[in-house]
Amino acid sequence: MPQQSKYSDEKFEALMQDIVFALEKHQADRDLSLMALGNVITNIFQHQVPKEHRAKMAEHFTQVLLKSINGN
Repeated sequence: MPQQSKYSDEKFEALMQDIVFALEKHQADRDLSLMALGNVITNIFQHQVPKEHRAKMAEHFTQVLLKSINGN
């Protein structure tokens, strides 16, 4: 059963387009893109997630990412 998001499809798609546009604008290859996105994720965890929840949330994020790239 798919999860419902609290964000609209339009808001999500607009944000995704902006992110992809920024990577393309800077001609970021795969490695640079992943490095930049990884640093953004780290920054979000450090500034928006309480320290006591970071490890569990990072594990969950990793599981979701793996499912996403494996097509599950």
